[in-house]
Amino acid sequence: MPTDPNHLFSSKRTGIDQAGSADPRTEFQRDFDRIIFSSSFRRLQNKTQVFPLPGSVFVHNRLTHSLEVASVGRSLGSLVGQTISERYSNDLSSDSKLFYEHNLYNVVASACLCHDIGNPAFGHSGEDAIASFFLKNESDYKPLMTPEQWGDLVNFEGNANAIRVLTQKQVGKSPGGLMLTYTTLAAIAKYPCESSGKNKQFTHRKKFGFFQSEKATFQDIAQSTHMGLDSQSPLVYRRHPFVWLVEAADDICYNIIDFEDAHRLGIVEHSQCIELLTSLIESISNSSSERMHTQLNKIDDRNAKVGYLRAKAIGTLTMRAKVHYTENLEAYLNGTATRPLFDWIIDESDALQKIIDFSIEHIYNHRNVIEIENAGYNVMYELLEHFIPPILEESDQRSKAEKKAIQLLPKAFNYDNHSPYQRMLGVLDYVAGMTDNYAIDLYKRIKGIEIGMKI
Repeated sequence: MPTDPNHLFSSKRTGIDQAGSADPRTEFQRDFDRIIFSSSFRRLQNKTQVFPLPGSVFVHNRLTHSLEVASVGRSLGSLVGQTISERYSNDLSSDSKLFYEHNLYNVVASACLCHDIGNPAFGHSGEDAIASFFLKNESDYKPLMTPEQWGDLVNFEGNANAIRVLTQKQVGKSPGGLMLTYTTLAAIAKYPCESSGKNKQFTHRKKFGFFQSEKATFQDIAQSTHMGLDSQSPLVYRRHPFVWLVEAADDICYNIIDFEDAHRLGIVEHSQCIELLTSLIESISNSSSERMHTQLNKIDDRNAKVGYLRAKAIGTLTMRAKVHYTENLEAYLNGTATRPLFDWIIDESDALQKIIDFSIEHIYNHRNVIEIENAGYNVMYELLEHFIPPILEESDQRSKAEKKAIQLLPKAFNYDNHSPYQRMLGVLDYVAGMTDNYAIDLYKRIKGIEIGMKI
């Protein structure tokens, strides 16, 4: 497929027939602002990144993580946009040149901001709870919907949920969700396929990226941004070129910053942390390490030392990601690339692989992390058990207890008189959108663990 960078972006928005306005901001700057001021984004502040909030020691949550990923993404978008503008200068229209020089970084930063916006409370354990709930109730619920719809529920995925959160019209609200541009939405679609197209052998199909309820919307997004079609049935697209940059920004941030958080919590020993970060920087940086060590020796505070190396490591990794993207630019632009940018860098650095291995063994499997994952799984499962059976009963057939349960479901998420699939998705919109704290609080109240008036 020939590369034409002129057709990779669109200012078309969900829920709006005609793009454009008198706003002095560009369409893509407006995306960034819409996300920042959305309630879905704000709720990330009380969603766990890795560690449960440990009191006086500051660690990252989903909101701070997303802001940091957006910062790295903006840098990557700026570097790559300039390269595309220069390399294709004779082929780009004036609008395209303007986009790559002054707006690609807005698109990548915006997509980074909302890359986790569909993640339920308690992260992957929340996803597992949702999928397990439907698997354990397969005999009751599977006959109520199509095989494709059932696949959405038993493979529930935060990436697919992000597209729903950002695009769906909730009851009583405006059409088009946040009404973002198709370009920003295409840039978060790491797995641009429906649930029946999921296949772990392929990078772009390891998970899935849209529910059946948003299939038509996603097709429009894909066509408008010229995502290549990989398969018609099941529906699978090739990744949009900008997705790789968003993914790289996320990979860079969580691998380095989770490691820094572990140091703050005393999980990784100070000298080991310093050694691995300095080795990482030296292994992939072309610049002399003498200046880095000189600066490091000027810092006495242990956390500040690690903070300095964290910043240095992120900057170095960002530049390497840019190099690998631009060296393989044709493949990334035309949809034939298959390898994440971060994987190239892992090959270059034993220290990076050691950080990843340490994180898997000592951070992601730390007892406190496992405890919150177990608790989160049970909380999410029980909330679904409370709401799903009543919503599937016809309103005139519900018991008093079931009617009371439905009264707790906000109007925006109540899809009574719709199909069973849509009713279940309404409950999932509510439960998956909860913060960790809200989910725990509601769980305690409906279980009678905590009783009393709360405004």
